[in-house]
Amino acid sequence: MRVQKLLYGPPVDWPVSIRVLGDDPDRLREIGHEVREVIAAHAATRDPHLEWDERVPRLLLAIDHHRLQLIGLTPDEVARQLQFQLDGITITELRDGIRLVPAVGRGAAQDIADLQSLEVVNREGLRVPLTQLGELETVYEEPVIKRIDRQLFVAVNADIEGAQPNDVTQEVWAALDEVRERLPSGYQLQIGGSVEQSTKAQASIQALQPLMVVLMLIFIMLQMRSFAGTFIVVATAPLGLIGAVAALLLFNQPFGFVSTLGLIGLAGILMRNTLILTQQVADNVREKMAMRDAVVEAAVQRARPVVITAVAAMLAFVPLTLDSFWGPLAYVLIGGVAVGTLITLLFVPALYALWYRIAARAD
Repeated sequence: MRVQKLLYGPPVDWPVSIRVLGDDPDRLREIGHEVREVIAAHAATRDPHLEWDERVPRLLLAIDHHRLQLIGLTPDEVARQLQFQLDGITITELRDGIRLVPAVGRGAAQDIADLQSLEVVNREGLRVPLTQLGELETVYEEPVIKRIDRQLFVAVNADIEGAQPNDVTQEVWAALDEVRERLPSGYQLQIGGSVEQSTKAQASIQALQPLMVVLMLIFIMLQMRSFAGTFIVVATAPLGLIGAVAALLLFNQPFGFVSTLGLIGLAGILMRNTLILTQQVADNVREKMAMRDAVVEAAVQRARPVVITAVAAMLAFVPLTLDSFWGPLAYVLIGGVAVGTLITLLFVPALYALWYRIAARAD
């Protein structure tokens, strides 16, 4: 029995998954067991196994076609009669309100208790025992046949404990170097699981990221109306990484898809704070203040509203820290806003001083 947390978003059945692709199912099993041994050797993996491995038994009626012709039946007719007696055949459909319910006809249960006693009817209406048509043989077949890009594959899956899926997958992939070198022609290994789904999620963000950056720069330029102001605003966007990384490490949170979304939102929050400061500097300059005084007064005047809004935003995200899905995003925003806001209040005046070469006041 396997117990796991409720999955959000695109389901990842197994956090660590390595696919073995090839043409021969038996060869795939051999390579899959080698991959399983490597995965099992990792300290953080649990229950490594092949997605499909053992064959299942199946009863096969080996028909004597010459005898079948003498009886006056075809293989299709025999198959239809056996289907009717064993599983049933849909005869018609009945209307039940707004639904159509199939009416299935099937042989009596006592008639199929023993397969050897089954009978079929030929075209003359004579009953023929199934044993006269051929022999019942037990054969083994693949229970599951899976393909990706029209190529047969078997996945080697595992759970993890006390580690992150991406880290474990990368370490397992590095340990599989020897196995990959010994692969015969036409066979290959692929990474699946959390790494594959995370890559797809990141690609969905990156598809619109260039447009997002262009629109962001356009709106900042319209607000600042200067290249220097735009540069100062954009330069503060990465400052949130300091607090975000510290919060994720401190509370042992994964850096995944929702964390990336949090970083994007965090960059916007910090640039908004910078816009408030830079706009105040521009207002002070228009009031005929010296550049040094304009920068210092803007930092003093806007420090309280910037800090208060930052604290309000941090408190608003506290309930999300208890959520199993949005928790990493909340920690990114709380840590990034806290540290990024404090650094911004110091970084923006310092950047102004550096850009405009403002000299320190002589005491």
